[in-house]
Amino acid sequence: MSDLIHLGSVNERPKAPRPEELNLRFSDEAIAELDRLKTHYPNLKACILPGLWIAQREYGGYLNGEAIAEVAHRLHRSYAEVEGVATFYSMYNTAHAVGKHMIEVCTCLSCHMCGAYRIADYLKEKLGIGFGETTADGVFTLHEVECLNACDRAPLLQIGPDYHGPVDQAYVDRLLDDLRARAQSSVTQLADDIVKVHLQPADRYSG
Repeated sequence: MSDLIHLGSVNERPKAPRPEELNLRFSDEAIAELDRLKTHYPNLKACILPGLWIAQREYGGYLNGEAIAEVAHRLHRSYAEVEGVATFYSMYNTAHAVGKHMIEVCTCLSCHMCGAYRIADYLKEKLGIGFGETTADGVFTLHEVECLNACDRAPLLQIGPDYHGPVDQAYVDRLLDDLRARAQSSVTQLADDIVKVHLQPADRYSG
């Protein structure tokens, strides 16, 4: 039997990575935000979700192994625990690095009936990529997603914090031109917006 597993005993949770093993990248602002968030929750485990949003912003929109390890270190959790949370939720980008703008195409029933796949095919043609791929210049990533809960606006796209719909080919052309001209990444903008919501005082949402 493994030395790490003994029937009838409580196995110690693997320790968080040590600082000397990490290349920490959180800015001073991010560290201060995480410290504030710690006061909002009864324990550090409850802070994993907002901590991951900070990391997604700080690491340019992608939760790679170093990003997950930094959250684990700063919240005194194991790498496995934080990775398990990050990979459970599809809004955290853990599978691959994403572009400056991630275009998410809803293909659920209402959007599908209203032409979502025609829009998806047009985007693939315009960008020269398929679902799950990023343009060579690193500007756009294209994803297929489940229902975005705005069926009255089908067919619908989500880009960062913004919904766009109903869209047609002319709308897509204008949208791509606008996104190319933007300085800020809509991926990190979404992460920052969510962090700011988490930082709101709890009494704002009471009675």
